Amino acid sequence: MTQKPYRLSVPESDIDQLRQRLAQTRFPDQAPGSPWAYGTDVTWLRELVNYWQTRFDWRAQEAILNAFPQFMVPLAGIDLHYLHVPGNGPNPTPLLLLHGWPGSVFEFTELIPRLTDPARFGGDASDAFTIVAPSLPGYGLSFKPGQRRFGVEQIAEVFATLMTDVLGYRRFATQGGDWGASIASRLGMAHPDKLLGVHLNLLPLRRDPGLIGADSPAELAYLKELGRWLREETGYSAQQGTRPQTLAFALTDSPAGLAAWISEKMRAWSDCDGDVESVFTKDQLLANISLYWFTGAIGSSFWPYYARQHGPWPIPDGSTVDVPLGYCEFPAEIVRPPRSLAEKTFTDIRRWTVMPRGGHFAAMEQPQALAEEIRAFYSPLRVG
Repeated sequence: MTQKPYRLSVPESDIDQLRQRLAQTRFPDQAPGSPWAYGTDVTWLRELVNYWQTRFDWRAQEAILNAFPQFMVPLAGIDLHYLHVPGNGPNPTPLLLLHGWPGSVFEFTELIPRLTDPARFGGDASDAFTIVAPSLPGYGLSFKPGQRRFGVEQIAEVFATLMTDVLGYRRFATQGGDWGASIASRLGMAHPDKLLGVHLNLLPLRRDPGLIGADSPAELAYLKELGRWLREETGYSAQQGTRPQTLAFALTDSPAGLAAWISEKMRAWSDCDGDVESVFTKDQLLANISLYWFTGAIGSSFWPYYARQHGPWPIPDGSTVDVPLGYCEFPAEIVRPPRSLAEKTFTDIRRWTVMPRGGHFAAMEQPQALAEEIRAFYSPLRVG
């Protein structure tokens, strides 16, 4: 398993072709009612597509990613891409940093320096981490056409091998949101001897109303929140989890369609009060969307949804995660289970923090606040 340095460089012909496709976009009409009421607003998307075609600088985004050391290694039949960024401190702790859908390693460009070099941001150098931030198998630069597909359980095994067998870390920390939270939790269950702890900004608990206690006000409030989520916000998951191939045709062929599909989630799941550009710049949105476009990985990125829909829960019935847990509850997160439910899966909750601002994309929305929480959680768990 030989690691090879990697540098992202999309062919100029691919960039030219993207601009040509954007210029030929065929937009739908705007449905009656308020903007965004039925999905992505047409007027807003027209502006984003025009910016993408005429002003967006992909090379500048490449340079942001290429400022971090990147590598490829053959694992589990694929070429796995990852960032491996050394910490600046006396004894940096290895931290496996995990993104989800519809994200990528671009989510972490502001968070990573705050973890590798905390002294630069007002923290203590003794709290530094060495970051390993992989592209999930089937996502972005960890995808090639025709490769095998991965669910959460398989991804967790790939990353356990990466951290211990490839990089030589006997024990390591983890952090994740979205699918990254499920993968980190699975690692905590399956490989507790390898983990210092699990830090999450989304709790990957079963979304089963039957598990709610009728005598718990907090759980009943969560049941109401969960009901709205299941009723109004899970159409994407049903499609990606049942007919991923059909959806992949449209989103692989139409950059505007891909942008509409991803941007709607960036708006709906972030703490933006309906104005997605109050939290993310166009360049941030399009860097992530462009990576999906240039790699052609949108279809394979759906596979964890299909695997979950058609297989067991990553934490099987009767199993628990017994390594230390730290959790940040951001107010605009998609669902916010109460601690009483979390304790049924996570038996050693060491830190539970309710954050004042932020949503599902915490590493992008609140990088400083998230970094401080990660450092505070792992500070007493570090090994010499």
